[in-house]
Amino acid sequence: MRITVLTLFPEMIDSFLSVSIVHRAMERGLLQVDFVQIRDFARDRYKHVDDAPFGGGAGMIMKCQTVLDALDSVEDPGAYKILMSPAGHPYTQHKAHELSTKDHLVILCGHYEGLDERISHHMDEEISIGDYVLTGGETAAMIIIDSVSRLLKGSISDDSPLEESHENGLLEYPQYTRPADYQGDRVPEVLLSGDHARIREWRVAMALKRTKERRPDLYAAHTFTEEEKKVLRKLEMGKIRDVDWEEEE
Repeated sequence: MRITVLTLFPEMIDSFLSVSIVHRAMERGLLQVDFVQIRDFARDRYKHVDDAPFGGGAGMIMKCQTVLDALDSVEDPGAYKILMSPAGHPYTQHKAHELSTKDHLVILCGHYEGLDERISHHMDEEISIGDYVLTGGETAAMIIIDSVSRLLKGSISDDSPLEESHENGLLEYPQYTRPADYQGDRVPEVLLSGDHARIREWRVAMALKRTKERRPDLYAAHTFTEEEKKVLRKLEMGKIRDVDWEEEE
């Protein structure tokens, strides 16, 4: 996969690419990331990329000419073009999977007060990473790169993402490691039992419980599997009462 980032600040993303799973994917030849410096396409002597908004208002707006010339410089008419925007569709794990199937993504990072609206007419999609405002789109672009690169086959072990939060519409169950008892705070006994069937049931139960408590929106929209329905009935009957998996006889 190739990802091209159109940005005024490539150095913000460059250091991010040198570590962790993204770096591993690039080393293995699974991912190529390159940059287009938008300012290189400014036509005036001072390299201005923005101007005051028509109609007045605070801040400056990135200009059509500069951004679209930068976009036109990408030599791949078939690339899927994304604008990072607070007005875009909310980013989800489902969308990450969809983007990971593309051969070439072009990610446009805005700055200042925003971009000339006519720029959006040249993009395939606008994506928002949340209901808040960032200084620029580079942080959002890094989130896209990170979430997509880890889904590329070979970047991590095939079974690693299967039960992570949002992969199946639920939050992930609690995880623990050694020691089993840390200052009196013990790991749930079921995880030490060696009974894989009980462990599986506990994990499903805790994923359901955690999602209902912390993300009721996800819980309400979730389509329950037969296994989850069975575990949910046990939860509701009190047969799986809490994090310690105290099952009634």
